[in-house]
Amino acid sequence: MVALSRRPVGSRRPAATVLAAAVALSAACGAEPGAATDTEDSADESRSSAERGDAGSRTTAPRGGPDDARRGTNAPSQRVRFRPEELSLPGGSTAPVSPVSTARGELVVPEDVDRLGWWDGGAYAGDPFGSTVVAGHIDSAEQGMGYFGQLLDLEVGDEVTVRGDGATLTYRVSETALINKDALVSDSAAFDQTGEHRLALITCWGRWRPEVSSYESNYVVTGTPVGLAR
Repeated sequence: MVALSRRPVGSRRPAATVLAAAVALSAACGAEPGAATDTEDSADESRSSAERGDAGSRTTAPRGGPDDARRGTNAPSQRVRFRPEELSLPGGSTAPVSPVSTARGELVVPEDVDRLGWWDGGAYAGDPFGSTVVAGHIDSAEQGMGYFGQLLDLEVGDEVTVRGDGATLTYRVSETALINKDALVSDSAAFDQTGEHRLALITCWGRWRPEVSSYESNYVVTGTPVGLAR
């Protein structure tokens, strides 16, 4: 076990109104009063067409308010999130991952040391925020060294790949730390579901305590996503 302590469309003036304004402007610039001009004739024709209800000559704003305006649609999200089902470490070795929960304040991981557990209370792989927690045993008196014994060999810059539901996401190791089990939750970001998305790989390590048949610390490898899941 791993311890857990539209904006609105504006109205436009009808063509007749715009042309009438042009006529007024021409008169102000020196046109003789009462003189018929081509501009005035055009304005009269447009005004007559508008009065007759000629749709081909009418320029009006669409009826209604913002709700009647044409609305766009959101583009599909390019972010993929999935439940981890398999994890690969450098060198190509893989291990299956199953959902696990907590019991009496501890994260219960699979008894098989070659299987891993994804904490179902945490982030999915590919989420924008929070920690995706995957835990496993480092060893067993009956089964020997476990898959997560390899965590001790990981270095900053190494890459870990998580797969599930046909999707894949690679994480780059950013930190490794030995953390006392009592401080795993309170003094580390391993289980924190705020902040930028990350992967937390957790196993037991440190001094062996025979009185409780457990290691006194947890070894935590933190990884940051390399791009988005695909």
